[in-house]
Amino acid sequence: MPYEKEEWVPLTGLGKAVAKGEIASIDDVLTSGKPIKESQIVDYFLPDLQDEVLDIKMVQRMTDSGRRVKFRAVVVVGNKNGYIGFGQGKDNLVGDAIKKAITNAKTNLIRVRRGCGSWECACNSSHTIPMTVEGAAGSVRVTLKPAPQGIGLVSGDITKKVLELAGIRDVWMFSRGQTRTTINFAKATFNALKATSAIRMGGGE
Repeated sequence: MPYEKEEWVPLTGLGKAVAKGEIASIDDVLTSGKPIKESQIVDYFLPDLQDEVLDIKMVQRMTDSGRRVKFRAVVVVGNKNGYIGFGQGKDNLVGDAIKKAITNAKTNLIRVRRGCGSWECACNSSHTIPMTVEGAAGSVRVTLKPAPQGIGLVSGDITKKVLELAGIRDVWMFSRGQTRTTINFAKATFNALKATSAIRMGGGE
């Protein structure tokens, strides 16, 4: 969802290093160990990033002055080529909640390791994940398994949106828990994808 961008004035050390050209790529940012506190850092290296609104809910909270109503947006961002982010945002207005969620997703960006971990395929291309991974959020548990080329994304609609933006084309997905809870289902899938980069191995991306 495009929105008006302001001129970026870096405020953090990482942001200033990026603006000065001292950091060459988004991978260098992610491996630096420094948290991304400015979404513009991601915009700088991944201008083709796309976003998908997964859920918008009205949330209510009782205060001394009465009932306060806000909107909570759940968003994923990705470039369909190995990078994905998950975020949430709350605001009195739907549009502003979405903007906050997109910003939050960019600061939570990860690199997804892709490859061909399916014994049925072994094509050596980066169309699926290199190994079986698991992710959890709340009561939801998600297991992703490598699938051969042509299988597609054997998963639920929410999971499918996350996987597509990450650049995964084939995968087997198994889940348990309250999968109707969109936020936990999406976050568990995101956490499973995060696990692909936690294991060092040869091949893949």
